[in-house]
Amino acid sequence: MLRNWLIALVIAIIVIGAVAVAVIYRPAIDPLPAGQAPHFDTAMIAHGAELAAIGDCGSCHTASGGKPFAGGVAVPTPFGTIYSSNITPDEKTGIGRWSEAAFERAMQQGVARDGHLLYPAFPYDHFTHVTADDDKALYAFLMTRDPAESRTPANKLGFPFNVRAILAGWNLLFLHPGPIAEDSSQSAEWNRGRYLAEGLGHCAACHTPHNGFGAEDASQAYAGGSVIDGWYVYPIDDKSAAPVKWDAASLASYLKSGFAADHGAAAGPMAQVTAALGEASDADVTALATYVASKMQNASGKAPPAAAPSPPLTSGDSLAVPQLVKASADQGETIFATACSSCHTSGRPLPYGGVDFHLSTAISADSPQNAINMILFGLPAGATHGPIMPGFAGVLNHDQVVAVLGYLRKNFTGKPAWSDADKLVADTLSGATAVKTYSADGVERMPGAGDLRILP
Repeated sequence: MLRNWLIALVIAIIVIGAVAVAVIYRPAIDPLPAGQAPHFDTAMIAHGAELAAIGDCGSCHTASGGKPFAGGVAVPTPFGTIYSSNITPDEKTGIGRWSEAAFERAMQQGVARDGHLLYPAFPYDHFTHVTADDDKALYAFLMTRDPAESRTPANKLGFPFNVRAILAGWNLLFLHPGPIAEDSSQSAEWNRGRYLAEGLGHCAACHTPHNGFGAEDASQAYAGGSVIDGWYVYPIDDKSAAPVKWDAASLASYLKSGFAADHGAAAGPMAQVTAALGEASDADVTALATYVASKMQNASGKAPPAAAPSPPLTSGDSLAVPQLVKASADQGETIFATACSSCHTSGRPLPYGGVDFHLSTAISADSPQNAINMILFGLPAGATHGPIMPGFAGVLNHDQVVAVLGYLRKNFTGKPAWSDADKLVADTLSGATAVKTYSADGVERMPGAGDLRILP
């Protein structure tokens, strides 16, 4: 009896081991011959460029000050730091010797050319939905970029997360390969937008909360709530806090230019996204906007009454700071009148005209973090024609920032005061919350605590 049990146990171990190897093991795909880069049709390269813009490939694969697509961007995760890879056609450190089949496998299955499993910080759980034709176009675009010899830094992951074999289990649980079926009840434009958003655009990767395994929580799709690069991620479902509902037209304007007059300007990582989408086709951006706007159609936003305009500025004082009218006013109101109202209530045109705070998602949101960042770091000028704004980090101290936040929240939203504003301001000023800022054309600017020069 014991002998039979031992034999059964050995057989079970062998079977389990064989299944594990079958699940984990992926063979290497032969490299392309050295010095023999493939040639591509110019139309395919152009299409690939538009797809790369939809996927915003450059943001994750271009380090600050580095060469385009040469990788090395640190991606923080709950499990450690992962560095993006070099996806230029450099033959030593990039994908220059990757065949089209190897590239497609990476996109569809999350497996590198040499067979090792990729971490889902590279969102192949979305890219798996991309069609073969689009993979080919994207491959053509990347393989015709300037090669850059740049080795990817080693990931900083502790045990067991540094063992790539565990990713096989993650894939079994959370990778759902294959195309996205079209919804016959929706328009062709909506279906195109869904394909782009759920595939290359990987919108849910940022806008959906993640579970303990680092996978998206499908039950909270597009519910936002996380913080990325020091910026609060807004819900883009029916929980959207936007005072005015987004429609496809305003969202298309925002995605293409980084600005929508009845909502505001893109900032933080979204400035990178909108900068990239400025290079995408108008038809694809409109389709993307159509799909995403449909997810917010049941949000509670509506058009509130506009703020009463201040007297028009006279010639020559377009940058003047208005004089204080009431020296005894609440500190937040005083700061607003001095530093904010000339742009935000005067009807001044762009680029110095600011959004009416009645329309601002940042002021209506559940978290004040983005409003804090805007007050401290402003909106730098860039390639788009949206607003610009100075940062007040060197002018306002902690208590003054908290005061103006309280004034804005109370007077422009009618919502309860933020309970965590004091702590979030302190963390941002101290650098405990590391905030990355970007110009409107997506160029990273990283303010450090030493750059703030906060007044006592």
